[in-house]
Amino acid sequence: MGRRVLITGLGTFWGGRLAQALEEQDDVDVIIGLDTEEPKVRLERTEYVRSDENYSILSRIVAATKVDTIVHTFLVVDSTRATGRQLHEINVIGTMNLFAAASTPGSTVENVVVKSSALVYGSTPRDPVWFTESTNRKSTPRTRIEHSLLEVEGYVRDFAIDNPHVEVTLLRYCNVLGPRLSTPFSKALRLPAVPSVLGFDPRIQLVHEDDVVRSLLFAIGGGHPGIYNVAGDGLLPWSEIARICDKPTIPMPFVGTGLAAAPLRRLGVDIPPELLDLLRYGRGIDNRRLKDAGFSYSYTTAGATAAFVEAVRLRKTIGTQDSEYRYEEDVEQFFRHSPAVVRDGEG
Repeated sequence: MGRRVLITGLGTFWGGRLAQALEEQDDVDVIIGLDTEEPKVRLERTEYVRSDENYSILSRIVAATKVDTIVHTFLVVDSTRATGRQLHEINVIGTMNLFAAASTPGSTVENVVVKSSALVYGSTPRDPVWFTESTNRKSTPRTRIEHSLLEVEGYVRDFAIDNPHVEVTLLRYCNVLGPRLSTPFSKALRLPAVPSVLGFDPRIQLVHEDDVVRSLLFAIGGGHPGIYNVAGDGLLPWSEIARICDKPTIPMPFVGTGLAAAPLRRLGVDIPPELLDLLRYGRGIDNRRLKDAGFSYSYTTAGATAAFVEAVRLRKTIGTQDSEYRYEEDVEQFFRHSPAVVRDGEG
């Protein structure tokens, strides 16, 4: 009997990408995705269930489907995408309900994977060059996104202690770059001139979007409980990343940086406080623990930047080949369950 996997955040970029990857896995029999929004990518055998922001339906879904694995991709790690109330509802209350569902008597859940962020380490001038998984942050959390993620990680630790029979894996990702992902970070690199902070040239670490999906699959495979940093090898100065992108930098003043960044919103780039901190002080996270567990990266920090640049250039040349996908329940049910549809190996 194959794996039975439940994904939170099916309508997000990561939930959709992960579901597509799981559909290619022969040892996965059932894939269920929860979200407040419909999937944005075409899925062949993933079942979508609509939920509210705090996943109040999760316990019923877990009990009814007998899933053995839950992958929590729904954590908000970009404060431009949610209000303070939404951050609390999605990150904190949603995670509480997830662990309540996974720990009910008779639960079949054996493996929980949580996609978190290196934002939990913060970014200050007193930071070490590399944060290991056991390094404590050097300052109190300054932004609402950091507060919520640290609270989430507290629930992760408590659940792991109270449920030693469940394998719990927490993945902390550095800034992600890729051809399809859109974030304030990637939008900044698409501007004619890349914003920077006057007097600072921080060292930045990146991970390619494909390595994010591969690391999630690696964790789902089991046998690797604990906390892992996920990041490509190497640190690059922000000016060097801009140079690889063939862009000049445009400095913003150190004092009043938030106000100076406000005009960028008219260009579709909203730089949140956590990204402004990164553009001052940078951050490096030690990725050796995940590599020691057997995971190998396809891209370094420099490689992820170069792949991003090549994808942007290609898109400008030939345009995007992606056709807009719209989820329609009746159509999806027809393709999944109609006897008129010829399945692989039939006919």
